[in-house]
Amino acid sequence: MSKTGLRRTKSLPLVSRLFFSHLLVMIVGVSSFLIISKLSSPRFFVLHLQQLEGRGVTLRFARTYLIQGFETAWNRSTFWAVIVGATAAGGLSYWVSMRIVQPLTQIEQITKKFAAGHLEERLPPSEIPEINQLANSFNRMAVSLEDVEHRRRELVSDLTHELRTPLTVLRGYLEELAEGRIEPTPGVYQQLAKETKRLERLINDLQELSKAEAGYLPIKLAPVNLRPLLESLVQKFSDQLLDDGPVLRLECPEQLPLVLADIDRVEQVLVNLLGNALTYTKAGSIVVRVWPESEGGKGIISRLWIAVADTGMGIAPEDLPHVFERFWRAEKSRNQNTGGTGIGLAISKRLVELQGGEMEVDSQLGVGSTFRFYLPLA
Repeated sequence: MSKTGLRRTKSLPLVSRLFFSHLLVMIVGVSSFLIISKLSSPRFFVLHLQQLEGRGVTLRFARTYLIQGFETAWNRSTFWAVIVGATAAGGLSYWVSMRIVQPLTQIEQITKKFAAGHLEERLPPSEIPEINQLANSFNRMAVSLEDVEHRRRELVSDLTHELRTPLTVLRGYLEELAEGRIEPTPGVYQQLAKETKRLERLINDLQELSKAEAGYLPIKLAPVNLRPLLESLVQKFSDQLLDDGPVLRLECPEQLPLVLADIDRVEQVLVNLLGNALTYTKAGSIVVRVWPESEGGKGIISRLWIAVADTGMGIAPEDLPHVFERFWRAEKSRNQNTGGTGIGLAISKRLVELQGGEMEVDSQLGVGSTFRFYLPLA
């Protein structure tokens, strides 16, 4: 076959390829049937005549006419059988090919719409198991991409909102200073520095969150004992508490099993949780509690839980599902004076997950909150 003919064959649509493949199979089958029948049928017929003659039937003068009549009848019947069978098989092959190609054509149309931005498009179920499996995989991918796009739009909206406040403050002060309406006092410069630090912190947190969600944040897992870290953090934060503020204490066994974790990332998570607890707890207590958990009642310790419980303002039940979302705040104004970026919990949750753990929260409005997470044992 020439290169031109091969190129034309490769460019044939799938429905034509399926039809020609069925047609080729049919031709091979019919050809085999005709050749074998043509060679064997007359011999079997002559053998049958010889058996009749052996039983006393006289066919000496009629044998030639019988054989010729048999061949004529066989040829005619075979001709019409091939015509009718080929027509029926060809029509059925074309119908089957179209049934196979139709969902593929539908997939192509929907993927084009999906690529054009119609992320709500989904593939319908198919009678063909393999194509139905492909449709299910595509639909799962579509749901995931639609969720990513939704989160991206939310991120852009939230980020715009978070950047607007410090930028507005900076512009206002700079315009007032440029026009001479306010004096360039140290307090003004301190406010400008505060807003620029807020912007810097927001950008750094966003960069860290994006790395964590993409799996690019380096996690150095090693067997560690968390008790020295917990004692150090409790002492450090206790030094920041006022006399009329909450009481910070540690409830931890003397001997802790080693956990497989990144000590720096665990410290980052605990600092964020303790910082939040101190921010929203004006009185009462903050407790860092640690306990091992056994697996399935067998007495075999499988993981270590660390919890930060406070008696602060708490979180409403309808807001609990959103606490780990980026930029989320139960009260939109409650973080305005704390310098928080609203994505610390999202970063903490992702850091715990990258170390093989999970983070949870329990809270009651006006009673307090408990953030806890576990880490696997070494």
